[in-house]
Amino acid sequence: MDELKSVTEYLRATVEMGGSDLHLSSGAPPAARIDGIIKPLEDFCLSDEATKQLIHDTLTESQRAELEDEWELDFAIEINGVGRFRGNAHFIHGHIEASFRHIPSDIPDITSLGHYPVIEQICQKRHGLILLTGVTGSGKSTTLASLVKRISETRSGVIITVEDPIEFVYPHLSCLVKQREIGTDTKSFPRALRQALRQDPDVIVVSELRDLETIRIALTAAETGHLVIATLHTVDAPQSIDRLVDVFPPDQQQQIIAQLANVLQSVVSQRLLARPDGPGRVMASEVMLMNHGIRNCIRERKIEQLVGLMEIGQGEGMHTIDESLTHLLQTKQITLQEVLHNCRDNKRFESPT
Repeated sequence: MDELKSVTEYLRATVEMGGSDLHLSSGAPPAARIDGIIKPLEDFCLSDEATKQLIHDTLTESQRAELEDEWELDFAIEINGVGRFRGNAHFIHGHIEASFRHIPSDIPDITSLGHYPVIEQICQKRHGLILLTGVTGSGKSTTLASLVKRISETRSGVIITVEDPIEFVYPHLSCLVKQREIGTDTKSFPRALRQALRQDPDVIVVSELRDLETIRIALTAAETGHLVIATLHTVDAPQSIDRLVDVFPPDQQQQIIAQLANVLQSVVSQRLLARPDGPGRVMASEVMLMNHGIRNCIRERKIEQLVGLMEIGQGEGMHTIDESLTHLLQTKQITLQEVLHNCRDNKRFESPT
């Protein structure tokens, strides 16, 4: 009979192999995501009961009860000698399954992640809204943590984070950093954001803009002189604008567009792509900074013009995803196939006939 290891052992193996995630699924082997590829950690499949036991071993009694009641659960765990992980437990066909994202103990310096130098300029903003966007696994949380770390190092003030769950743990440097977790320290994002406005913040960090009310309060906070930094699950700058507006009813969208045009400072979109010559991944990014032309485009909702304005704005530090991919291709950090899977305009990269 195949021997089932503990969750700690599977998490340790994931980290030692350089993996980002561990997946526990009924009817499949425990598996780690390594450089974007899922690799099995055993040559046998987990039973329903084994999967449930492994996941329950990571939860408190109250978390188990919440999972049974709500059918899904976000949580964080820390294992001595292994690291910190963000977990998500959920039901599939009536059976409990889970994924665990490894959170490095050290927050990397913002300049080490592969962003363009303009990221330093973004770190210096004092008010308004900064959006960090990308799909799951694109490194948004790491960029967010690095931004917060840089701000905390370089200015004096109060940073309040609202997270679900808390991932990176920030030290108090030049700033006082207060981290609040949904379900442990506060009941919801909207409630925590309303309260944050009364807690003397200079910077408010929202781990994810998930719903209408959270977006509304975040825009109001940015409008009242605070710096708000948040993540959004969108692939590029134009889609980010549409997503923020479309979540509102049609009769409220014009007001939201006006607010967004006034408070938005920058949109940083990113993706992690496979290297052709070995392990690890490389970042491709898109950066939109606000200027008069872009603010007008947003007010008039001419979102299709934003890409052209970003191309024109290269001298201000902006760049599109296709410009980033061009640089990575020319420096042989990614393959043409990877470019074609991720670019906005395929014709730009097609070989002449």
